[in-house]
Amino acid sequence: MGTGSVVPPLIQFAQLDKVLNHARANSLWPLTFGLACCAIEMMAAAGPKYDLDRFGAGVFRASPRQADVMIVAGTVTHKMADTVKRLYLQMPAPKWVIAMGNCAMTGGPFKLDEINYSVVEGVGSIVPVDVYVPGCPPRPEALIEAFLKLEEKISGVRRFPESPVVELPGTEEIS
Repeated sequence: MGTGSVVPPLIQFAQLDKVLNHARANSLWPLTFGLACCAIEMMAAAGPKYDLDRFGAGVFRASPRQADVMIVAGTVTHKMADTVKRLYLQMPAPKWVIAMGNCAMTGGPFKLDEINYSVVEGVGSIVPVDVYVPGCPPRPEALIEAFLKLEEKISGVRRFPESPVVELPGTEEIS
């Protein structure tokens, strides 16, 4: 090494929470739990075309005791609400929830009080939701973006920082 070069220290100290959150954010294990048509898009996101596993979230678990992310994909009825709550409570802490699709967010087109009284008006009234994914059904790319947002929320670090706005020559504002 030449003179003037800076050598990074061999030992670096960090807060234990930051290290653990970084590890948690990059190894999310979602619960295999699909309720309706959004579940097909969830499966597509984990498939070879979109490959959710490259973002550290491809290990879908069949047991809530082994999962830390619940993806509520589809319509939640009042009959299913107790099961959703029970599965959420069986998950170890820390745990997160992604509401996928308009039906999971608000009840969707099925929430009409005078016609259909059995649909829950948003899963947020049952379990705390961390990330909402709009769409009917949302594309697999939207679920991947939701995982990226969740990773940012957990680690506290923006994966893709905002780029500064740069004005191109000849695009000045005309007054």
